[in-house]
Amino acid sequence: MNLPPDEFILVAEEAELAFLEACFTWAGVAFEHAALISRLLTNSELRGVRSHGIGWAPGYVRNLNEGQLNREPDIRVVQENATTAVVDGDGFLGYVPTVRATELAIAKAREVGVGMGLVRHIGHYGAAGHYTRMCAEAGCVGYSVQGFRHDGKRHQDPKPSVTYTGAPPISFAFPGGDEPDIVLDMVAHALSGYIGEGYEDLPERVPGAFFKSMGLVATAAVMGAGLTGASLDEAGAINEKWSSARAGGMVLAIDVSMAVGDAAFRQEVDRYVRDIQSSFEPMPGYDRVLLPGGIEAETLELHRREGIRFGEREQQAARALHEYTGVPLPWQD
Repeated sequence: MNLPPDEFILVAEEAELAFLEACFTWAGVAFEHAALISRLLTNSELRGVRSHGIGWAPGYVRNLNEGQLNREPDIRVVQENATTAVVDGDGFLGYVPTVRATELAIAKAREVGVGMGLVRHIGHYGAAGHYTRMCAEAGCVGYSVQGFRHDGKRHQDPKPSVTYTGAPPISFAFPGGDEPDIVLDMVAHALSGYIGEGYEDLPERVPGAFFKSMGLVATAAVMGAGLTGASLDEAGAINEKWSSARAGGMVLAIDVSMAVGDAAFRQEVDRYVRDIQSSFEPMPGYDRVLLPGGIEAETLELHRREGIRFGEREQQAARALHEYTGVPLPWQD
């Protein structure tokens, strides 16, 4: 879980953005692309989604600089019709190509009600919620998953338990009105944090939860890789050239104004949020009832007002980037 750090330093949003932009441009990435990637990573920090913020950046920068990812991609639409656009990421990180696919999905949804953007030949695209939030901000329901070439294949002896088949990203987002948007942004294996030492008997105690998680993982894997073309034969050649570009991603946008109407839908989302909060007691250990997306909205306001809380995880990532690139740290060390 993305718990806030107990000990931290405060880093201004603009300082993290500038630091990340400098690191990615140092690695040879065009500034336009570096700025977008940095914006999305910083957005994760702002919302308190620590699992998908600056911690990923040292690996990204190293892979780009050392040739596991294409730092000068030719990102292009390779197939398109009234409802669907397929974007080739040409071995780049998934952020920029998937934003492009999301923009196309939203534009198509506004024309015909539903739009889908598919991306192939990319690296990690970060939190799936980046793209579903874009949909919600445009008045659409958003759904996104990422899948990986040859996901499900393991070369381990003895074979691992089928209770854990992977953890691809998955997200749904629903635009609200006065209440925060409902945004489910998680790995598809809902029990991924409860596997390993200390949890050995959990699959026997709650097998249904693991079966459901396996189903969610299969959905993300097939839609994020199979449907996008990330598992096509041609992807093998891409992998040989750009070894970290073995993924695909999909984004589905549904324009609510073409269904029940924008205002009516947002009112229903608000009603649901309020009724849940008034009808149920908080989970054990918590003092409030919050739906997915609620705590992120509150944390965003806090971090924009006071600064982003950099715990040890974030500080270590920034120092690793500083040591690798020479870019000054985003705080006075």
